[in-house]
Amino acid sequence: MWRMRRYSPDSSSRKRDRSPERPAQRPLPKPIDAARLNEMALSYVARFATSGGKLADYLKRKLRERGWEGEEEADIAGIVARFVDLGYVDDAGFARGKAQSLLRRGYGVRRIDQALGAAGIAEDLREDARGSEGERRRAALVMARKRRFGPFAADGRVGGRLDPALREKQIAAMLRAGHPLAHVREVVNAVSAQALEEWIDEADE
Repeated sequence: MWRMRRYSPDSSSRKRDRSPERPAQRPLPKPIDAARLNEMALSYVARFATSGGKLADYLKRKLRERGWEGEEEADIAGIVARFVDLGYVDDAGFARGKAQSLLRRGYGVRRIDQALGAAGIAEDLREDARGSEGERRRAALVMARKRRFGPFAADGRVGGRLDPALREKQIAAMLRAGHPLAHVREVVNAVSAQALEEWIDEADE
């Protein structure tokens, strides 16, 4: 037989008393000294392909988070220079690898410049890493095929040509991906994938 549960004025207080205790606060991390800063730098370059600028930014961030314990200022520039001399950091190699990765994914030269600039890569190295004209055209084709732009569009054609509103959207998307306007127009206006392949081959001749 169901019975009404009796209310006890002490029951609510007992429930409140059972509230979990607050976890103890974690101790603050110890400030970084010169040896620990060097260890952090070694660990970082062992895990990631990086540039001198990215390594310096990482070490600066760690110092902001934890503080510095050395008597003199932290020699971040010295660590980066030493790692460059040892071959642990190679800005030119990093720039080439990053640029080729972006090209294979369909990004244009402007996005490559942005990524390399953010990594602290010098202008002369960015210029060398931008790829050939044929590689840049191939990147535009990769994006068009992936996003179904231009001749790869499944629908949106009027009289064999792209609807003007759809065409403008495709142009805007390719410009945001860093492709130059001349390449974008060539891709969006192409009548076939074969025409784009011939356009790419012209750059390699």
